[in-house]
Amino acid sequence: MSHTATLIPPQAPPPVPPRPFTAARFFGNAFMGVWLALTVGVFLMMAGGWDPQKITRYGPGYLSGLGVTLLLVGLSVVLGGLLSLPLAFARMSKNRIFSGFAYVYVYFFRGTPLLTQLFLVYYGLGSFSAELKAMGLWWFFRDAWNCALLTFTLNTAAYQAEILRGAIESVPRGQHEGAAALGLPRSVAFLKVILPQALIVALRPYGNEIILMIKGSAIVAIVTVFDLMGETRRAFSRTFDYQAYLWAALLYLLVVEILRNLWTWLENRLTRHLKR
Repeated sequence: MSHTATLIPPQAPPPVPPRPFTAARFFGNAFMGVWLALTVGVFLMMAGGWDPQKITRYGPGYLSGLGVTLLLVGLSVVLGGLLSLPLAFARMSKNRIFSGFAYVYVYFFRGTPLLTQLFLVYYGLGSFSAELKAMGLWWFFRDAWNCALLTFTLNTAAYQAEILRGAIESVPRGQHEGAAALGLPRSVAFLKVILPQALIVALRPYGNEIILMIKGSAIVAIVTVFDLMGETRRAFSRTFDYQAYLWAALLYLLVVEILRNLWTWLENRLTRHLKR
């Protein structure tokens, strides 16, 4: 007896009913349409008012200001990172004096605006010029660049101290116990076992802090530091062209995007062994 198999043709999936056109969809589409129209309008206005001579005239100033911005942020992040190490250890210390001082420091610099801190250093300490001259420190505080560098260093040190402290405390307790069981000294265990794991955890917050510092560095233009925003203000005061600020925004966006991609590559590179 022969058996023949009966093939059942596959059934087509039922049609998906159209989504109802609600008020939320209407306002959402209208909002996107307005944004699209504004984008096209800004682009057309930029194309119509594009002046190559302004780029040639003020472009070198923008590049010079960008270099000042990157140097200011780079130095402050490095110096702040060095200062954050004792601050983080003081925050974790059982000594109430050390931990109390570190807590007040971090609380103040994280709880007050960066612009206020800059004014306190530049204008506040400038009120004590006679005392600073007597101590031989006026040469430092009379320069707006030095005041900006000091302010940014103190500010980012508070944030980096909290990032580092949180990363160290996130390392499982078993890592400490395992290092102690192997007979490793506490200093060696910290440098070889605990700190590398903590830095991997802190890598992304460090990247976010650097990006925030780059964007926050624009405030130094208020105290006559000719960074990128300072050069932008000078170009605008001579041209009264809104594109001066648009160029600055594009440069800031370019720097942040490059840093973001670089940090993503670095994070993937350092954590590739954790994804296997």
